[in-house]
This record gives sequence, C-alpha cells and structure tokens, in this order.
Amino acid sequence: MNTTVLLFLGLYFLTMLAVGVVSMRRGGASSMEGYYLGGRNVGPLVTALTMQSTSMSGYMFLGAGSLGYTQGYYGFWYAGGDIGGGVVNLSVLGRRMRKLSQIMGALTSIEYLEKRYPSKWVRLIAAGLSVFLLGAYVLAQFIAGGKGLELVTGLSYELSLFIAIAVILGYTLMGGYGAVAYTDVVQSLIMVVGIVWILAATLNEVGGLTAANQALAELDPTLLSIWGRDLVYENQWGIVLGALLIFSIGYMGWPHVVTRHMAMRNPFHARRAGVYSTLWNLVFVSSPYILGTLAILVLPDLDDPEQAIFLLAHNLLPAAVVGIVMAAIMAAIMSTADSILLQTGSIAARDLYERFINPNMQEKQMVRVSQLIVLVLGVVCGIVALFEPPGVFAIVVFTTSVLGSAFLPSYVAAVWWRKANTPGALTSMIVGSLVAFFWQYLSLDVVTEIHPMLAGVVLSSLAMIVASLLTQSSHPVPEHILSAMEETAELRPLPRSLKSQQAFEMAHEALALKTQARTA
Repeated sequence: MNTTVLLFLGLYFLTMLAVGVVSMRRGGASSMEGYYLGGRNVGPLVTALTMQSTSMSGYMFLGAGSLGYTQGYYGFWYAGGDIGGGVVNLSVLGRRMRKLSQIMGALTSIEYLEKRYPSKWVRLIAAGLSVFLLGAYVLAQFIAGGKGLELVTGLSYELSLFIAIAVILGYTLMGGYGAVAYTDVVQSLIMVVGIVWILAATLNEVGGLTAANQALAELDPTLLSIWGRDLVYENQWGIVLGALLIFSIGYMGWPHVVTRHMAMRNPFHARRAGVYSTLWNLVFVSSPYILGTLAILVLPDLDDPEQAIFLLAHNLLPAAVVGIVMAAIMAAIMSTADSILLQTGSIAARDLYERFINPNMQEKQMVRVSQLIVLVLGVVCGIVALFEPPGVFAIVVFTTSVLGSAFLPSYVAAVWWRKANTPGALTSMIVGSLVAFFWQYLSLDVVTEIHPMLAGVVLSSLAMIVASLLTQSSHPVPEHILSAMEETAELRPLPRSLKSQQAFEMAHEALALKTQARTA
C-alpha cells in the first residue's frame, strides 16, 4: 500500500467534503429550490463543467479504456459524438428549457415533463423509469470507484467501495445541488490534468503515437481501423450511428443532465456554457479511448480490460503523480454518482412520494425525505455492487440507451413543437424505453446491425409525432403552455410578470414566490 497515494486521495476526499459543508452553511439544503437546483443561480462555466463531468462518469476511465483495449480505434465513434454532445444539448434545450421550467415552476426534470404534458401518468411513468435506470447508473459508478481504489491503494474491494460511497453520500447529503455543482468544477479540472498526465506518460513509454500505431499494425492491423478488431463492425452503419448518437444527442434524454439547464442563473448563459463544454471536451474526450488502445502494447496480457487505464497510471507514473491521477479517476466517478444520487432522490421524493402519497409535506420535510432516499439508494447500490459487480461498460450503455430513447423526444418537443401533447409524450416514453430495453436484452443489434439507441430514438420520435397528431382534437395543448412556449423563443429576459406567476403546486412555494415578488 502506497502512503503517498493514500495521502493525495485523502486530501482530495476531504476537499470534496469541505465543499459540501460550505454549501450546507450557505443554505444549499435549506430550501427545495436550493437543494434541487442551487437556487437557479449557477453561472455558465460551472454549468458547462458540471454538465460535462456528470455526463462522462467512471465510464470514461473504465468503459472507454476497455473499448479501446478490445476494439482499437473503433471507440472513436463514441468519442466523436461525445465531443459535440455538450454544445448540442445546450443549443437545443439550454435557454428554452431554463425559461420554460421557471415559468412553470418545475424543480425536477420529471416535474417539468408533467407540467408541459399535463397528466399524472406522465409523471408516474417518467419517475418510475428514471429511478430504476438512474439507480443502475449509480451502481456502475460505485463499482468503478471500488475497482479503482482497490487497484491503486491495495485496499480490499469491500473497503474501497465503502470509502467511495461514504464520501459521495457525505457531500451530496450536506449540500445538495450546490455541493454537487461546485465539486464537479473541481473534479472536471482534476480529470483533465489526470488524463493528460497518463496520456503523456503512455506516449513516452511506447515511443510516440506514430511508433505505437506501427507496432499495433504489426500486432493486428484491424486495431487501427474504425471498424473494430477483425473489422467486426465493418459497414454496420446502424451500429456506428447509434454509437455516435448515444453520447451526442443522447444527453438530451438524461434527467440528471438536463437538470443543469434548469439551474442556470440566466437563460442566456447557455451559449457561453456551450463554448466552455466544447473546449473541455476537446482536451478530455478522446484520451481514454487512445489510452485503452495503447494499453494493448504496454499491458498485453491484461485479464480485465476495464483496468487498463488504472494499470497504466500505476505502472508508468511516480507514486506522487499516481495519487493525483487517481484523484482524477475518482473525480470522474464521483461527479456522476453524486449528480445521479441527487437527481434520483429528488425524483423519488418530489415526483413519486410527494406527488402521489403525501402532497401536504412542508418544504423542509421534502428536503429531508430527499436526503433519506439518497442515503437508502446509496446503501442499496453499495450492497449490490459488493456482491454482483457486472461490467461498467455494459451497464452504462444499457442505461443511457434506454434513458435517451425514453425521454429525448419529450424533452426536445417540449420546447420546439407546439403540437406535442400528453398522449404523444406517454406513447413516446413507453415505446422508446421498451424498444431500447428489448433491443439489448434480445441482442437484436446483432441480428439487425442497428444500435439499440438508434432504434429506440427513431421509434420513440415517430411515436411522439404520430400519437400527437392523431389526438390533437381530443388532447389539445393548453393555451397557457403555448403562451409559455412563445416566451421561451423570445431573445429577452423573463418578464417579471411571468416570474411572479410561476405555477408551483404546493401552497408554501406559491406564497414564498408572491412575497418575493412584492419585495422585489
């Protein structure tokens, strides 16, 4: 066990907990809007970095490295979509979703869907899907954290898992969205430093990229192909297009990511946030796939490809640097796990418990219930990760495909298509989730050569269009929603009159809003 590595990691963990304490003292967990959305007071740089670090997750250090190790440069299809994912998300949804969510008084991404498509069934189905799928995503992050700490520190997997979960739960419970967002900023910067450091050391080890490519060509020339080892994906455009889509437009269907739009201080910060996210992606995104491919040369007999980047850092870097790099890897894992935990707890508390079981809860009660659910979810996922640790890559691709297929059309149509109505949203969510789920469960991608994400998004989009058009007369979009959509298209700040009329469901929220408007 290396004490230097443990020292760096200990310092990093304490810093994250300190951010949680500061956020708690600033009132981050004292109100629902503060706990769920950071008081809608998050600037463009923080928005960009929390969005990107949340999107990347431990997948980038385990799944991406594993894909590069097993399939060579085929992984660049995923990287290509990922580089533009942030700016696409912010451009399509950012400003409009920020304004519409505030006009409607939505505090969670699922509540936002019900207010745009008025029906308790929209909220019930969307919340149920989100809790299940995001819980699986949390499981993947916990497994990644346990594996990483075990390998680098020499601690047992069980103890490593416990430490990772304890730190993540600690600052998430204390500070809510504020703690999550500002720890994500620190974590995103550490991630860039760490990945660049590993890449530089690995390139030096293999004699540069040109020499590495020559060595790979001698070993297996198909590793240099964009079609995968042995050209297994050659001309399978349905698979390739899905790989591009899952991390490009797929972000727009992930509840824990689109929440970032709702928390922006100003709707017009979306443009600057898009620039920041793209710059960050250009530095970070491709590196894990390159490292996984280069690891074929450095670690030819690796039993677990998901450990490729961990072992590169462990074998090629000095102990002090390994500590910094390991902090970067844990940053990727924690920045996603904390966001998903917070989002899942918020959805379970507000969109299920408060909406359908106890609608008369006070605001502080709601925050406490959210915190309790976060704690329970963390413990349950930790127990599952302890006994059944599946592959991180498989879990992430599964959950992101189903989430994107289920929700992407509903979030996009909510701000861009005036005819999108409740039956359209319900049909789209059901069709998208079922298609993506069974496409993967039945391995239909092998038979059809079409990626589950592509199949799910196409069919859920068609379901949205057809169902909405067929039910226009029976389920017209309410006038107040159409008016709100018109306002989101305007290139101007939200009028004070709309701010003071936000349709919060609970009485104490409406009262607080009116009081604020009178004193403004």
